[in-house]
Amino acid sequence: MTHATGRLTVALATASDIPALADLLALLFAQEAEFAPDRPAQYRGLGLIIENPTLGHLLVAHAGEQAVGMVGLLYTVSTALGARVALLEDMVVAPAHRGAGVGAYLLAQAIAHARAQGCARVTLLTDEINAGAQRFYARHGFTRSPMLPLRLLLA
Repeated sequence: MTHATGRLTVALATASDIPALADLLALLFAQEAEFAPDRPAQYRGLGLIIENPTLGHLLVAHAGEQAVGMVGLLYTVSTALGARVALLEDMVVAPAHRGAGVGAYLLAQAIAHARAQGCARVTLLTDEINAGAQRFYARHGFTRSPMLPLRLLLA
C-alpha cells in the first residue's frame, strides 16, 4: 500500500520491534478506560507473543523504517465452532498516520493472517464509550455479540 510517508508494509513483528510496539501500546492504553501504560509489562507481554507463535502473532505496519501501527492476534479453540479462533487485541495506529487508511489496511492484513492460520472467527473487545472504534470495526464487517465480557484479575 502506498502511504503519504511512502510505502506501507505489514509484517510479523520481531523482537527488534518491541520498543516501537511498546510506544504504540502506551498511546493505546493512555486512551483506554480499563488499562494504563506499563512499559515493563508491555515488554514482557510482547516478548511472550513473539517468542511463542502458537500463542499468537503481532503484526506491525511500517511506513519506511517507522512503526506506525500494530495489531495482535491471540489464538484459542472454539468448541462451539470446533475450530481455531483468534482474539484481535491492541489495534493501534500512531496519531499522525490516522485517517490515511493505515488502520483499514492493517486490519485487513490481520484478518487475512487469521484466515491463513486456520481461524474460523475473529473476536475483539473495544471500549464501550469508543464510538469511533465501533464504527470502524462495523465498516469492516464486525458485529456486536450478545456475549458480555467478564473479568477476574488473578495478579
